[in-house]
Amino acid sequence: MAYDWLVDALEDTWGRIELFVARRPERDFDALTVCPGWSVRDVINHLTGTELFLAGAPRPEITAERPAHVKNDLGESNEAFVASRRHLSADEVRADFHEATRARVAHLRALSEQEWEAVSWSPLGERPLHQFMQTRTLDSWIHLHDLRDALLEPADEHGPGEEIVVNTFEAALPFVWAKRTRAPEGEVLRVNLSGALARSVQVVVRDGRGTALEATARVPLVELTTPVELFWRVMAGRINAEAFLAASATDVRGDRAVAERLAASMNVMP
Repeated sequence: MAYDWLVDALEDTWGRIELFVARRPERDFDALTVCPGWSVRDVINHLTGTELFLAGAPRPEITAERPAHVKNDLGESNEAFVASRRHLSADEVRADFHEATRARVAHLRALSEQEWEAVSWSPLGERPLHQFMQTRTLDSWIHLHDLRDALLEPADEHGPGEEIVVNTFEAALPFVWAKRTRAPEGEVLRVNLSGALARSVQVVVRDGRGTALEATARVPLVELTTPVELFWRVMAGRINAEAFLAASATDVRGDRAVAERLAASMNVMP
């Protein structure tokens, strides 16, 4: 099928999460992550809760005051599933995650190409299903690393999930450069990524819009050289602009003030 690669990426990412939390003690599930207000248990319950919601489960009723980190209706829905599942043991969290994600994989593998391309609801508005599932892969893969970081076991997880994440963030650079950074008309950004998914990305502002370039001899207004893992971390809001620019592995050339505006604009996670 045309979208088997996407199901493979989801299954691979969820499998890595299962493997990482397998046989861990209860105390590990209480470790705090970088996600405001969420522990390891909460992050896994968030992923499970999303799958339950997509399968038709109603949003749990929560009477507690809305936490400060909840900013919108989507966040409120996420928090409702997380809060309603906080009492579950580590074994129950693992079992529910396994059941929910396996059911989703089985459902997706049974879909026709037309169903994959049909437009329907998503948390970011109406989208073709394949776009929504790419977002699910990105969210799940980033959360895998939230779990790893919370338990002080970071690792490079090269696989189909990482490729979707990096490709998605690369595709966001034209918008970030033109609209968020407000780069001047005609100015070029070059981002050089090193690592397993190394690439060089050029973006120019044309008629006020960011446009990707295959190649250009023009000297960029800003040129960033950084490892892939730092690139996706700043794009996902897992490190801030100051830490990204100050990292020894990040090289910044060109207009420093514009580079600082760019870095401050790179978090594109909803």
